[in-house]
Amino acid sequence: MPFVQTNKLTHVYFKGTPLETVALRNIDLEIPEGEFFALLGASGSGKSTLVQHFNGLLQPTSGQVDVYGADTASRSSRNSLWRKVGLVFQFPERQIFSSTVYEDIAFGPLNLGLDEQKVHHRVMEAMADVGLSANILQADPITLSGGLRRRVAIAGILAMQTPALILDEPGAGLDPQAKKQILLALKRLQLKKGTTIVLITHYLEDAVEFAGQVAVLSSGELLAVGQPQQVLTQSELLLSAGLKPPFPVELTNKLSINGIHLRESPITIDDLARVIQGTYLKTESGDS
Repeated sequence: MPFVQTNKLTHVYFKGTPLETVALRNIDLEIPEGEFFALLGASGSGKSTLVQHFNGLLQPTSGQVDVYGADTASRSSRNSLWRKVGLVFQFPERQIFSSTVYEDIAFGPLNLGLDEQKVHHRVMEAMADVGLSANILQADPITLSGGLRRRVAIAGILAMQTPALILDEPGAGLDPQAKKQILLALKRLQLKKGTTIVLITHYLEDAVEFAGQVAVLSSGELLAVGQPQQVLTQSELLLSAGLKPPFPVELTNKLSINGIHLRESPITIDDLARVIQGTYLKTESGDS
């Protein structure tokens, strides 16, 4: 059973008014359970609108959305999704309201009705997952750096231990090291517990490194879905969506224009180095 399956999903804001805006148009998408899935697109492409259908915050104007096989048109299905799908909005630290780190992370598990021992275990596990030290448990989140507050907010969602987790640009505004640590924690979660991860980003390098499947949105339309190697080597498609192709793809294209044709289409730096070295060695040996 897939995590999400949409059929001709269309969403229109302010329908029937002068402000009517079509945010999504006829989206057919399936996200497998247990996948690390990257949703790519420029600002205004419809990414955030799309994922808010996955936990019932929005309902389709037309079409259908099934989450774990249940149609979200059903009120009872929507009301139970908060237990199954965690959603981390962009800049989640702005939603922190508790006076201590522990209280903020424990809020969700307490609402699940867990006893204090289980709540404590979940808080500590979630903090470890995002690289937070136990010595800030009683700290006021407002006194922490922006990067630490971001981790606290994400830990609060992780502590819910939902089978699916959606994150909207979790690395926005963070330094590269802090962003990498968060993404590594998410990848470990997927591999260790089978959690479905949906990552919204416009940084294609993150998708290359962590995602098993990617989708590209542009102006509310789904342009492509597939494995990173299949999708992220399509420079023209990416540029039409307002996305900059990964550096290895750009370099491969420039080499081709100058008469140097690589034997593969690499999307990572390591693969690029390997392919260039292999191409050079074979050319030097006369095997062209």
